[in-house]
Amino acid sequence: MLVGVLVRRPDLWPVAVSFVPRHWWRRWPPLPLPPADYLRFRAETMYGAAGSPEREELVRYLEWCRAMRSRAS
Repeated sequence: MLVGVLVRRPDLWPVAVSFVPRHWWRRWPPLPLPPADYLRFRAETMYGAAGSPEREELVRYLEWCRAMRSRAS
């Protein structure tokens, strides 16, 4: 779902890239994805064990992350 959001909203790419761990190419499979444990933790704390975010909610979260980073700078 994240890829679909980023295709429609390329202005959010820098925010999504900031979640990619350093040296991501050293782990298998070599994909620039956040750690699976982190994604599971975030999804479970927000939606429960069986839930998942909707596309609009993911966009709002990435926009919020961008806003918080710009305020911290």
